[in-house]
Amino acid sequence: MPTTPTPKPLVIGIAGGTGAGKTTIARTVVEQLPPGAVTLIEHDAYYKDWPALAFEERQQVNYDHPDSLESDLLVRHLDALCRGEAVERPNYDFVQHRRREQTTRVEPSAVIVVEGILIFAEPDLRNHFDVKIFVETPADIRVLRRIRRDIERRGRAFDDVRRQYLKTVRPMHEAFVEPSRRYADVIIPEGGNQRVAVELVVERLRRALDRGGAGL
Repeated sequence: MPTTPTPKPLVIGIAGGTGAGKTTIARTVVEQLPPGAVTLIEHDAYYKDWPALAFEERQQVNYDHPDSLESDLLVRHLDALCRGEAVERPNYDFVQHRRREQTTRVEPSAVIVVEGILIFAEPDLRNHFDVKIFVETPADIRVLRRIRRDIERRGRAFDDVRRQYLKTVRPMHEAFVEPSRRYADVIIPEGGNQRVAVELVVERLRRALDRGGAGL
């Protein structure tokens, strides 16, 4: 008897400015769906490696520009996952600004969630998303979250965080992130604090899974 083809995974993109609450929403989706039903991929893991640059030079790279990310590799990985194939996702060291030697094996699943500030700014990547969610949070809240994250989790000094924000983060947000908002199917305000909006998204995903992944 002919086998029933496996439904194509639902691919969800969650974008928004730095510190908007994308990761909170993405992890909430993962936690509320059945175990093994969803895979989370962070665009940040695909930062390019700079082995020829000294540490001081790597600190000067504009990490908020689309060219700093190997998005074509992420596109190839999404294609493979949609075919039911596992991939080896890179890992990035944000303290040393280098890719780690070890990769992480990512298995295919019924739902794939991709989150990152620039995922809607890249047409080839944007076209892979069945649903595009933009998290909209006021700039003052986002910058405070960014400062706390970079100091507590990435070992940065406050002056370095401030300089990076003024030199690249804010200009790149205005040039690439904010304009990509127009591609969103759903806009969630105030980051992860909008419980109702997140629950509505999760419920639609649950219904799609119950139908075997046949659309949202």
